Amino acid sequence: MSKNYKRYTISAALPYANGPKHIGHLAGAYIPADVYVRYLRLNGKDVVFVSGSDEHGTAIPNQALKENTTSRAIIDKYHAQIRDCFEKLGMSFDIYHRTSESIHHQTSQEFFLTLYNKGLLNEEVSEQYFDTEAKVFLADRYIVGTCPRCGHTNAYGDQCEKCGSTLSPRELIDPHSTLSGKPPVLRPTKHWYLPLQQYENWLKEWILNSHKDDWKTNVYGQCKSWIDAGLQSRAMTRDLDWGIKVPLPDAEGKVLYVWFDAPIGYISATRALFKELAEGKKEFATPQRDFGKVAEGDWKKYWSDEETKLVHFIGKDNIVFHCIIFPIMLHTSGEYILPDNVPANEFMNLEGDKMSTSRGWSIEMHEYLEDFPDKPDVLRYALLTNLPETKDSEFTWKDFQAKNNNELVAIFGNFVNRALVLTQKYFDNKIPASGALTPTDEKVITDLKEFPARIAASLENYRFREATALVMDLARLGNKYLAETEPWKLAKTDLPRVGTILNLALQISANLAVLVEPFLPFTSARLKLMLNSKNFTWQECGSHTLLKEGHALSEPKLLFEKIEDETIAGQIKKLNAKKASIELASQPVDLAKPEVTFDDFSKMDIRIGKILKAERVEKSKKLLKLQVDTGIDVRTVMSGIAEYFQPEEIVGKQVTILVNLAPRKIMGVESQGMILMASDKDGSLRLLQPSAVVSPGSKVS
Repeated sequence: MSKNYKRYTISAALPYANGPKHIGHLAGAYIPADVYVRYLRLNGKDVVFVSGSDEHGTAIPNQALKENTTSRAIIDKYHAQIRDCFEKLGMSFDIYHRTSESIHHQTSQEFFLTLYNKGLLNEEVSEQYFDTEAKVFLADRYIVGTCPRCGHTNAYGDQCEKCGSTLSPRELIDPHSTLSGKPPVLRPTKHWYLPLQQYENWLKEWILNSHKDDWKTNVYGQCKSWIDAGLQSRAMTRDLDWGIKVPLPDAEGKVLYVWFDAPIGYISATRALFKELAEGKKEFATPQRDFGKVAEGDWKKYWSDEETKLVHFIGKDNIVFHCIIFPIMLHTSGEYILPDNVPANEFMNLEGDKMSTSRGWSIEMHEYLEDFPDKPDVLRYALLTNLPETKDSEFTWKDFQAKNNNELVAIFGNFVNRALVLTQKYFDNKIPASGALTPTDEKVITDLKEFPARIAASLENYRFREATALVMDLARLGNKYLAETEPWKLAKTDLPRVGTILNLALQISANLAVLVEPFLPFTSARLKLMLNSKNFTWQECGSHTLLKEGHALSEPKLLFEKIEDETIAGQIKKLNAKKASIELASQPVDLAKPEVTFDDFSKMDIRIGKILKAERVEKSKKLLKLQVDTGIDVRTVMSGIAEYFQPEEIVGKQVTILVNLAPRKIMGVESQGMILMASDKDGSLRLLQPSAVVSPGSKVS
C-alpha cells in the first residue's frame, strides 16, 4: 500500500430504493467494494464499510405513482429487498443504512447550513419548468424528451440512460411532463446554487495533477472532460414534496437536491453505526468485526482524520457526483477528508444488449437468488472474472455456465476434493507427515509463497479481474501438482511419498481457503470447515506449514456442482419472455370504436356456454368447428382460434358466446354465433370466461 493509513472508510454507492437492482449494479460497485474490504480486514486493517438505500429524489414518487401507493411504502419495500439480497450475496457492510432516517436528515441539513453560513451558496431566481396541469414545478426526473447527444426519445431531464450523458432539462428536445404528458412552461423560482466553476483550479490540482497516475483512466478521463468543458453553477435544492426540507425560513416547499444529500449518506451511515455501537445496538445479527468499546463521536476519525483513506466504489454514471460535486462539498465545508480514490466501473451488458430493468432486459438480484439460492459465489465469480473495469463488459448465461463448470468445478473444486478424499482414504482424514522434498515440491512451495503478494498488489490497484484470476491460478497450481505427482498411483508402493504430496496439496488448500475469502466468502467458509482450520490472516498465507501433521480434517464435500444445459436454456427463455412481456405492455392499445347507445348494446344477447366438442376444419389453419351448449340449445360455431388452442384443450371449457348473431356460412358450414375472445397487443387470443362455473345460458349483462 502506498501509504500506511491508520484506518479506511470504504463506501459503496447508495442504490435507489425505487425497484429491484440487477447484477450489473453488483458488478459496478458492490462486489468490488466487498472484495477490497474483506482483503483489508484479512490484513488486520481498521475498516468501516458503509452503504445504504438512497430514498429521496423523484425516482421514488415516480415509482409510487406506477404502483399506486405511497413513497414511504416504496422505500420500505425496496430497501428491505435490496438489503436482504446484498446479505445473501455476501456483502459485508458494517452498516446498510437509509437516507430516510432522522440522523441522515440532520446530517444533510447541518452540511447545507455549513455551506450557507459560509456564504458559499448563491441564492438565485431562475426559470424552471412548471406543469400547468399538475400545478407543480418539475424536478429533472419528471421531465422527459429527446436526448440532444444520441437521439434517445425517452431521456430524463438530468441524464440520458441510453448514452449516459448528464443533461439539464433545457437541453432536451421536445420536453414533456411525466405527470400530465404535456409540454412544461418556464416560470421563476428561487433556489440555492453551488458555484462549481469557482473550484475549477482547485479540481485541476487535486484531480488532474495529483491523481493522474493513480486513478483509473476511465474515471480520470471523464473528470478531465468535465473540467475542460467548464463547470457551471448547480442548484442544490429542488421544488419537491418528497425529500429533506431545506433548513431555511424562506424555503417552503423546497428540498435538498438528491445528489446533495445522497453522498452525505455515507457520513450519516457512519454516524449511525457508531451511535448503534455506543448504545450496544447492531443492525446485523452477526457483526462484520468487533469494534470494541467505542464512543458515539468516534465516527469523526473516519471522515476527518488525514490518516484515514476514503475510497468510493461506484458505477460510471455516478462519476461526476463523486469526483466533482461531492469533493467540492467536502472541500468547502473544511471539516472532511477527500476521497483517495474513486475506482468506478463501466457498464455490464447482458446477452448483447444494455442491461435495463425498465425494458425487462436484466437479471435482478432477487430473481437470481430465487433460481440459484445455493450459488451466490458462482455469481460473484462470474461477475468478478468479467468486471467492466475500464470498458463495458458483457454477461451471458453460457459464460456463467462455463465459468462454473470449467473453472469452479473442474479446477478449484476438483483439486480440493481430490486432496481431501485421498487424505481420507489413505491417512484416516488427518494431515499426513511431510518427508523429503523433491525439486517438484520445492518449485510448488516457491510458487505458493508468491501468491499472497501478487494478489494483494492487484487488489491494492483495484484490478479485481486480475486478482480473481490469480486465485484461480493457485488452484491450477494445485491441480497441476497432483496431476504430475499422481499420488493415487503411488499409494501401493510408496505411501510416505503420498503423504508428502497430500500434505503439500492440503497446505495449498488451506492457503486457498484464506486467499479466496474476499472473492468467494461462502466457499471459503465451507473449505475452512472441511479443513477444520482456524481463520489465518493474509500475512500468514504463502506458507506450506499452515496445517500441522496429525491435524484432523472434517468430512469432504463437493464445493461446487455442475450447471446443466437445460438450466441455462431455461434462464435464457425466461429473460426473453420477460423482455417480450414488458415490450408488449408498453405498446399502445387500439383506439376506442365510435360511441354506441345503450339501446344498441342491449340488442346483443351474450351468454355463457360450454364447449362440448371441438375439431379442426380441413384446409384451414385458423378455424375450429365447435359444438357449444348455450343453455338454449346445442349449436355449431366456427371460430378462428386454431392457431392458439388445440381442440382437445378447450373441450369442457366455459366460453362467452353471442347467441343472437345472424348465422352465416363459413367454409360451407353454418356458424350460429360468435365466441368472444380477448385479443392481446401481440394479436394472441384468450378465452373470456366467468370467474366461477355458472350454468350454460347464464346471461352476461
